[in-house]
Amino acid sequence: MPRNTRPLSGHPAMITGAASGIGRALAQHLSRRGSPVAIADIDAAGLKETAASLSGPVLTRVLDVRDAADQRAFADEVRDWLTAPLAAVFNNAGVAVSASVLDADAEDDEWLRRINFDGVVNGTRAFLPLLVEQDSGVIVNTSSVFGLVGMPNQSAYCAAKFAVRGFTDALRQELRGTGVSAVNVHPGGITTNIARNARVRRDPEGLGRSKEQMAADFEAVTLTSPEKAADIITRGVERGKARILVGPDAYLFDALARLTPTHYYAVISLLERRLRARGRAANPGVSEARA
Repeated sequence: MPRNTRPLSGHPAMITGAASGIGRALAQHLSRRGSPVAIADIDAAGLKETAASLSGPVLTRVLDVRDAADQRAFADEVRDWLTAPLAAVFNNAGVAVSASVLDADAEDDEWLRRINFDGVVNGTRAFLPLLVEQDSGVIVNTSSVFGLVGMPNQSAYCAAKFAVRGFTDALRQELRGTGVSAVNVHPGGITTNIARNARVRRDPEGLGRSKEQMAADFEAVTLTSPEKAADIITRGVERGKARILVGPDAYLFDALARLTPTHYYAVISLLERRLRARGRAANPGVSEARA
């Protein structure tokens, strides 16, 4: 088998952010394929639900990814739990904030940065020694399409996801010539609870929408389910990809960033308006505040 391929079926994996969304779907997808999974999340109830849905061996850990020492302790627990080399580390936990730069709350931005970027760094540093020691495995870090382009009212999220992208790309170069690799994952719109769990103090577009209405507008433009995302991610890892685009919108964002790096938002905003209008037509009354 070529050195850059990464078989996952039947091999252990670690996943953060596993209480819901992509993290839960990854755990379920890999468990169905015979992989023991170590799963972590700060949401104890959601983590328990994920564990109950798995068919194979599972190690669960309530974990705040911001805590570097606790991440290292979890890595030690995983090391002791393993009966085979660790195939993959999925640093997937993430949150969202919606605010303009002018009106942003510094504490909200710091909260997001410490989870979305520091959490990835902490997880990488905690588990990388184990992978280097066994000279195999892959670090899979979740960036975003917002790590490819900047979007209005998403400055903190974009900054963190661009940082994940840069950190992971640099790590990949450091690992050249070893049996370990690093992968950036760039999901497009995935139908998860991230928008409903986001920190939102006011509608940044000035339309008077509630948090629930804003979440509904986000969900109206999502094109990919968590289960489909998990399948795309695992297939990309197994094929040895260095960068995995998840969803048709991810390919569009990537192309626009390359073709029109200063004017991509004109195209994106037009598509968003059309998708949101279609969503409101299918679910009348969801976003009356926009009328």
